[in-house]
Amino acid sequence: MLLNNNDCVGKIVYSKAGRDEGKVFVVIDVLDDKYVYICNGSLRPVEKPKRKKIKHLEFTNIIAEEIRDLLMSGEKIDNAIIRKILQSYDNDKEVRLPYVKR
Repeated sequence: MLLNNNDCVGKIVYSKAGRDEGKVFVVIDVLDDKYVYICNGSLRPVEKPKRKKIKHLEFTNIIAEEIRDLLMSGEKIDNAIIRKILQSYDNDKEVRLPYVKR
């Protein structure tokens, strides 16, 4: 999957593998075509994002516009804002896309 930084930044994702499996995150940067940086504002703050393989993430069709706008403008993001936004998405489980094993 070839990712464009503009398309992916701010997307809400769920972890499919690892200790953080099932947890909700937001993509804050695209490293290359295999890795992205994700954070959730608590266990993974913005200051220390998790580098995660794209194949270990389940992408939703939701983009956190507030986070995306802050990232694209180069402003500093507050972990509290990320936690608040992700909490609302995590409580609303229908944003998840069905996982299709390939």
